[in-house]
Amino acid sequence: MTLTHDHLHKVASEGLRTLCLAWKELNANDYEKWAKKLKRATTSMQRREEQIDELYEEIEKNMKLLGMTAIEDKLQDGVPQCIERLTEAEIKIWMLTGDKIETAENIGFSCRLLTDDMIIKRIDVETEEDVMNELNRFRIELIEKIQQSFNIHIDDQNKRLNWKNLSIDEHKFTQHTNKQINSDDFQGFSLLITGHALIHALSDKLKMKFLELATMCKAVICCRVTPLQKSQVVELIMKHDKMIVLAIGDGANDVSMIQKAHVGIGISGQEGRQAVLASDYSIGQFRYLERLLLVHGRWSYIRISKFLRYFFYKNFAFTFCQFWFALYCGFSAQTIFDAFFVTCYNIFFTTCPVVVLGCLEQDISANHSITKPHLYIVGQKDKLFNRKVFVECALHGFISSCIIFFFSYLCILSSTESSGVTLTDFQTFGFMVATILVIVVNIENALEMWYWTGIYIFILLGTIALHFLLHFIMYSTILRITFKINYPYVGIFQVALKSGTFWFTLLLICAILLLPVVGRE
Repeated sequence: MTLTHDHLHKVASEGLRTLCLAWKELNANDYEKWAKKLKRATTSMQRREEQIDELYEEIEKNMKLLGMTAIEDKLQDGVPQCIERLTEAEIKIWMLTGDKIETAENIGFSCRLLTDDMIIKRIDVETEEDVMNELNRFRIELIEKIQQSFNIHIDDQNKRLNWKNLSIDEHKFTQHTNKQINSDDFQGFSLLITGHALIHALSDKLKMKFLELATMCKAVICCRVTPLQKSQVVELIMKHDKMIVLAIGDGANDVSMIQKAHVGIGISGQEGRQAVLASDYSIGQFRYLERLLLVHGRWSYIRISKFLRYFFYKNFAFTFCQFWFALYCGFSAQTIFDAFFVTCYNIFFTTCPVVVLGCLEQDISANHSITKPHLYIVGQKDKLFNRKVFVECALHGFISSCIIFFFSYLCILSSTESSGVTLTDFQTFGFMVATILVIVVNIENALEMWYWTGIYIFILLGTIALHFLLHFIMYSTILRITFKINYPYVGIFQVALKSGTFWFTLLLICAILLLPVVGRE
């Protein structure tokens, strides 16, 4: 046994996956009795898992050791590079595995999750008291190292540790370390904890202390863990640390973890398809994760953020125009716009360009997104859409509506064409404001978009053209004669477009509202 144990430790340290083989002789009667008990346990409605475990423990006693096997489970191509880039993107990575602690540590170095510059804390104990002592000891070591390396003093050492509260960027230690004490090589902490210790670390008594120390580490490896423990770790982070958690795995043991996380990814391969069937996304190899996150994930965040910003802006501008008109109509519920325009504004006149933006927008190419993983941090810090951005959208819509409404009002107030036709009627004013609003919000959408395509240009111009086409049809005399209706907007389209005042006002307001956007972009 001692020799086999030494061999297990040796090959596990080299990164090989180990398995012990043992046997014992069973007679038919004993096996049949045990099989009947197992069948009853598998159909039991109470304590099913406990009964099955007890039966396995019962039959797996007094066995003779035959020997052990060691199998090399090579990392897939691109895994170290993928993890390195994800780390540069400030994505914190935890590895939850069923391997021995020596194997898990070796794999951690192989995939660059662990580095020689890290301080590695190993917790491989089995009692609750020992786990608590190890966590307390690690916390003291961590505080001392932080105070020494960063030349700071932590006044309240009982307060929960957090890099943000210490004003230290854990991903850029070299900017904070005290060069005078030769701490240049310090690159953070890492934690290795076994399944036996994790049982107690996840208890109500110790789970918050474990979470505090684990979140202070750059890398966490939980080894010899069960599928249930994997899901418990994920749940702990989601519930108490309020982080967005992604779980990725390729085997049946990862199913519970994948289903528990916010985003579950299954890798299809030799381990079967259980993980794939339980996941939100499926990929062929682990290295594709960097493209999924750094390219498509970042693009999706940009698209959704711009989509929401534009939608709020255009509707604030639309609504405030009607509010300003209410000041002149005594809040009589009369709208400045034709009912036809109100109906079509969010269906035909402003929606298609922003839908294309939400589907096709890109700030940089896919290759640049992968080679510059730090760009992913923008989404993590929620810079493109937050409460401040929402208020800016509301103010933007407010200011745009002021300029569109009041400049149109002032320009048309005493306007008379050379033919003697006046433009101060309500219908012409409403059509002018509506047309300027559609053109301004659509062109501003175009200026906000970085990735212009033929499809987008066609839809943008087509949307503006559709506005004129539908109003030409609705406001034409042909419609009134054909359907025998008395429509107050008949003829307004021709009158407005023949007016120099209309075009002057349109160009003036577009210049006022769009030139600052051009300068900003």
